[in-house]
Amino acid sequence: MRIIPLKEGNFSASKTKEFTLLTEENFDTIGGIKMSVQPFLIITENDYILLDAGIGWKNESGTTVASEILKKENIRPEQITKLLLSHLHKDHIEGAVKLTENGFEAAFPNAQMYIQKRELDFAMDKKGNPSFDFDILEKLIQLPNIIWMNEDRGQITDEITYEVVGGHTPFMQVFWIRENDETAFYGADDLPQASYLKYHLAYKSDFDGRKAMELRLKWEKEARENNWKILLYHDLDKAIVEV
Repeated sequence: MRIIPLKEGNFSASKTKEFTLLTEENFDTIGGIKMSVQPFLIITENDYILLDAGIGWKNESGTTVASEILKKENIRPEQITKLLLSHLHKDHIEGAVKLTENGFEAAFPNAQMYIQKRELDFAMDKKGNPSFDFDILEKLIQLPNIIWMNEDRGQITDEITYEVVGGHTPFMQVFWIRENDETAFYGADDLPQASYLKYHLAYKSDFDGRKAMELRLKWEKEARENNWKILLYHDLDKAIVEV
């Protein structure tokens, strides 16, 4: 398989979940939580699989950073066949929708979008929570090609396995992509940075921080035993690690 990080940049996220691009000039002076926003494209023999969609950050020319990376890789958005959403926080879904002269459209028009239905129900009960962009979320769920997921675990294809694990949000789901003897694991915001493997902590920013911590311990052991490539959505410096 081929794994392409679609890093939109490093950002500071304020308490109200406003994202500010970090630069050399403001890195040491700006407050908030520092994180990358880094979806992943995995190309297998059968699919072009996008893991989460980022925030749709645009460069000075007005085009999205993700689309610029895809262009450099000679990949068109229309080639994406599957978009797997771990959860529905704004920094994971905003890049899935684009505004055109005809209204809101799917940024990846041919992709089947996999969304956990219970995660949507949870989000819709949190109106006013700044972690969600409800304007975008409501546009997203009206798009075609949505596959609503209701099971706790299963196979999307022979290559793609998912499991609803909770932790960061109640119904967050994680994914394994397997091809030949290679496994890529995406733990989303239960395992967003390499430091989470070093410091075994329960984070208050998670819905169930203790569960997320226990999952990381389990995954670290399995990753070491099975040579997983771990994909890190929010790490400032790394995209992929092997333990």
